[in-house]
Amino acid sequence: MSKDNKPGGKPTDDKSAKDTHYANLRRAHRDSKRERGEIPTPTPQKRRRGAEDWKPPALAPDQVYLYGLHTVRAALDNKERKNVKLSVTQNALARLEIDADTLGIPVETVSPQDIDKVLGPDAIHQGVMLETRPLPVRRLEALKGSPLLLVLDQVTDPHNVGAIMRSAVAFNAGAVITTQRHSPTESGVLAKSASGALELIPYIQITNLSDALGELHKLGFFTIGLDSEGPAPLESTFSGDKVALVLGSEGKGLRQKTRETVSALARLDMPGAIKSLNVSNAAAIALYAARLHLKV
Repeated sequence: MSKDNKPGGKPTDDKSAKDTHYANLRRAHRDSKRERGEIPTPTPQKRRRGAEDWKPPALAPDQVYLYGLHTVRAALDNKERKNVKLSVTQNALARLEIDADTLGIPVETVSPQDIDKVLGPDAIHQGVMLETRPLPVRRLEALKGSPLLLVLDQVTDPHNVGAIMRSAVAFNAGAVITTQRHSPTESGVLAKSASGALELIPYIQITNLSDALGELHKLGFFTIGLDSEGPAPLESTFSGDKVALVLGSEGKGLRQKTRETVSALARLDMPGAIKSLNVSNAAAIALYAARLHLKV
């Protein structure tokens, strides 16, 4: 008698069904950790086939495509979003755990290849794509009630800006302010890197950074520029009950005009052999230090 069968020929358990069930649980747990940024997203080798031939579609100025389960779910939950259409595979729709009939926008069932044609073969879209409009423009004067802001001086990499957004939300900053030039606009790549944070914090792009810093000074903010050659450690530089942290670009750091405009320059003291950090890591440390000073 087979050891997989009871007397009478009936299986004692369905091994393949169990394997499938636990595989689905493991995949859901892994996807959740990736969406939170706790583990890296693997390089999509299979999707790269045909990447050289793909041409991005022409987008209207008010047209944005967001993708990824967590990113799209956060966008659908954001009442300030004006969404246009949801394109989703049957499997991804089930994993979104939403009622398509109540969304108030068209929901189109598609294949992963259909989404690839719009986003390109390298996008990790997880079978879901949302056509939407940019979030409403925010003004600096609307931030006067926030004790903590983050200002970016031409940080160009959308992955870095997305990671910075996550930290800004985690430490309850009032906004991420950046320049219109040499900074990423609202996009699928930025939103995916932010993993939902784009929907939770204002992303304000301004024309002239020195003018914006001057406006923040009038609103009562003490602005601190992070610089590896800053005259004093960050923790001894804080002043007042409203702080705006200013971080420079990945390679060049703060521009000279920005250095001259901030209230103070400060450095992150690092006793180890490495004396510089990725801008997103530096932002997280600076936000933590600012919270300790503000005690809020």
